[in-house]
Amino acid sequence: MPDLRDAGPGGLNLLSASEARAQLDRGEITSEQLVRDCLARIAAREPDLDAWVYLDSDLALAQARARDSEPSRGLLHGIPVGIKDIYDTADMPTAYGTTIHEGHRPDADSNWVAALRDAGAVILGKTRTTEFANPVPTTTRNPHDLERAPGASSSGSVAAVADYMVPLATGSQTGGSVILPAAHCGLYGYKSSFDGLPTGGVRHAKPSIDTPGLFARSLEDVALMRAASNGQTPATLELTSDTGLRVGVCRTEMWPEALPETVAMLAEAADILAAAGAAVSDTEPPAVVSQALAEFSAILAPEDARAIAAEARDHFDQINAWSQKSIHEAKDITPAQYENAKAVAARARTAIDGMFDEYDVLITPSTRGEAPTDRLSMEPSYFNRIWTLMYLPCLSLPTFTGPSGMPLGLQIIGRRDSDDHLLATGRWIEQRIAQSHGT
Repeated sequence: MPDLRDAGPGGLNLLSASEARAQLDRGEITSEQLVRDCLARIAAREPDLDAWVYLDSDLALAQARARDSEPSRGLLHGIPVGIKDIYDTADMPTAYGTTIHEGHRPDADSNWVAALRDAGAVILGKTRTTEFANPVPTTTRNPHDLERAPGASSSGSVAAVADYMVPLATGSQTGGSVILPAAHCGLYGYKSSFDGLPTGGVRHAKPSIDTPGLFARSLEDVALMRAASNGQTPATLELTSDTGLRVGVCRTEMWPEALPETVAMLAEAADILAAAGAAVSDTEPPAVVSQALAEFSAILAPEDARAIAAEARDHFDQINAWSQKSIHEAKDITPAQYENAKAVAARARTAIDGMFDEYDVLITPSTRGEAPTDRLSMEPSYFNRIWTLMYLPCLSLPTFTGPSGMPLGLQIIGRRDSDDHLLATGRWIEQRIAQSHGT
C-alpha cells in the first residue's frame, strides 16, 4: 500500500487531529498554519481526486484566525473538518449531491455541523457525495489507486482524509457508506449506534435507517471527534480488562460474496486474536435478522421516496436512475408492509442484542474485497447494511492489505449504545494484529 504522505505537499496537514490538538494546546502551531497546509495539499491533489464540491479558502482561513484569537471552545478548537455535502452549512452551499440544488444556501447548520462548530472546529469545506447520498458512482477517485473506486456515498470525505487534505470528515451510512469507503481507502471508519452522534437537520434523511459516521487516520481521532460531537470526554481506548475477551466470528449469509482476500483476512484475524488469549468462536445472527434484512427495501424505498418527494415531483427526469427506481418501488409498498418491515426490524434488534450476552464484539468483513478496479462501479454493501439496520456501532480497522497492495478493512461490531467500549476493544484488536504483523 503506497504511503500517501509522499503524494503531495506534506506539512502540518500530515498531523492527526490528536497530534494537532496537542501542538495547538502547547502553542507550537496555529490553526491558521494548519489550515494553510491543508489548503496547499488540496490545491495540489484535488485535480486528481475530485474530493470537494465547495471550498472557500478565505472563509476557512478567517475561521482559523478567529479560533486563534479566542479562548478554546472545545476539543476540536482550531482543527479543520470536512463536511459531507448532505449536511447543511449556513455559511456554505449545500447541494445534496445534485445539480437540482446547486448553489442552495441553507438558513442554518445541520445539528452535527452546529455541534462541531460549538467544539471549535474549522469547517474547511464540503466534500463530494452522491445524489441524495444514494448508491450511484461519483467522480471521486481512490487516493491509493486513481483507477479504483473510493466507495460511496461518502466518497469525498474518505478520499480527503486518506490523502491528508483534512484530518477528519463526516459521513453517513444507509447501507455501507462509512465502513465500506473507509476499508477501500485504508482509514478508520466509525458508524455510530443509531443515535450515537448528533442527528437532525438533514434534509433527505431516511429516518429509520440513516446513521452518522466519521473518517479518521487514527483511533484516537475517532474518539476525539465522537467526544467533541457529543460534548463528552474522549474515550480512554483502554479496556478495563482484556481477560477472556469473547469474540464472535460472524460471516453472515452474505459470506458467499466474500473474495479470497477477505476469506483469508477473517481467518487470519480470528487466529491472531485466539493466540492473544481471546475466546474466539463462529456465530451467526438469529434467524429473525435475516427476515429483517429481506424487508430492508420495504423500509428504504418509502422513506427515500418521501425524502426526495419534492425533487421527484418537480425534476423527475433530472434525478438519477437509482432514485427513480426507488420512487417506483415505493408505490408498490403499502403502508401495512412498511409498518410490518419496521416491526420485524425492531424484533431483530432485540434478538441481536442477545448475541452480546455471549460475545463482547463480533468481527466480520468491511467489504467483499479490495476496492474494485472499475472506479465507476458501485460495490454492494453486502457486509454493512445488516448492521446499519440493527442500529449497532461499527468500526473498520485498516489492518490488512490485499493481493494488489490495496487496503482491506476488518469490521468490529459492538453492542448497541456501547460505542466507547467498541472503540477500546478495537484498539486492543488492532494492537494484537500489529504485533502479529511485526509493525
